[in-house]
Amino acid sequence: MTAFGVIDGHNDLPWERRDSHGSGVEGIDSEQGSLHTDVPKLRAGGVVGQFWSVFVPCSDPDPVRTTLQQIDVALRIVERYPETFRIARTAADVRAAVDDGRIASLLGAEGGHSIGDDLAVLRTFARLGVRYMTLTHNDDTPWADSATGSHPHGGLTDRGREVVAEMERIGMLVDLSHTAPTTMRDTLDVATRPVVFSHSSTTAVNDHPRNVPDDVLERLPGNGGVVMITFVPAFVSRAYAEWEAAGSAGEAPLVTVAEVADHVEHAREVAGVAHVGIGGDYDGTPVLPPDLRDVSRYPVLAAELGRRGWQDHELAALAGGNVLRVLEATDDAFERTLVR
Repeated sequence: MTAFGVIDGHNDLPWERRDSHGSGVEGIDSEQGSLHTDVPKLRAGGVVGQFWSVFVPCSDPDPVRTTLQQIDVALRIVERYPETFRIARTAADVRAAVDDGRIASLLGAEGGHSIGDDLAVLRTFARLGVRYMTLTHNDDTPWADSATGSHPHGGLTDRGREVVAEMERIGMLVDLSHTAPTTMRDTLDVATRPVVFSHSSTTAVNDHPRNVPDDVLERLPGNGGVVMITFVPAFVSRAYAEWEAAGSAGEAPLVTVAEVADHVEHAREVAGVAHVGIGGDYDGTPVLPPDLRDVSRYPVLAAELGRRGWQDHELAALAGGNVLRVLEATDDAFERTLVR
């Protein structure tokens, strides 16, 4: 996809730097064999924009503080390599960064637990430039059911609807990856702005809890949102998911770029080409399909889709055009929120 410019919905490099490099940011401009992401790989992959996840685990005893630390890591990466990265908060910022040869760097919070059930914290994160928040991570929040939680609420509670309304008011994108289908549907019932799935695949191709069912995909055109297909093997491949569920004994099934392309094509068939994007989840999963082993490999997916008949304008929409449109749809409210 190097000819079209990739804007990826989800990359966990800030957490990986915390976990394996003591939150240090040195060396990212050279090849890092242990990581999926570094500057040479980003350039080789044609990445022009990246949502950096400021993830913290659900088990964190002080998630607000830790999320602030993760925002700091992401911002320090950008500050350390100004010739490569530039902070972006709006679609106009993304275009300006790309025109200047920089990789536009946006922030996304992964999990509603990050705000400590406090809308003041939500607004503060927005003022710091956090462009989306995933309503849940792997556990339920007090106000929304997670895909992998115990589903105590039956979807979104009244408090959850309040959180969604406030996110829309301040222009923060509502991210429905990690949420239960009931939460997805409840959110779409009340959403007035486009939503995103920053890193999910499709239930019809692989019936995994983290994927998106067809009835939800069918609603994306009416909402204007985007599902950003991920590369996580268990979400992509039924055989891999079954192997993992059985205890990961023996050799893992091979997961291929063709299987990822199957999810992309299914999402296009159900939701339309204007509502599909890419969210690889690089450095957020220990294993990836060998064809897509690091961020240099987006062109491999583009080549696979090209063999299936995708045209250049369709690849451009998938690679970044669609999520850029979603940003534009919320930029007005977000710009009013930012501290300048």
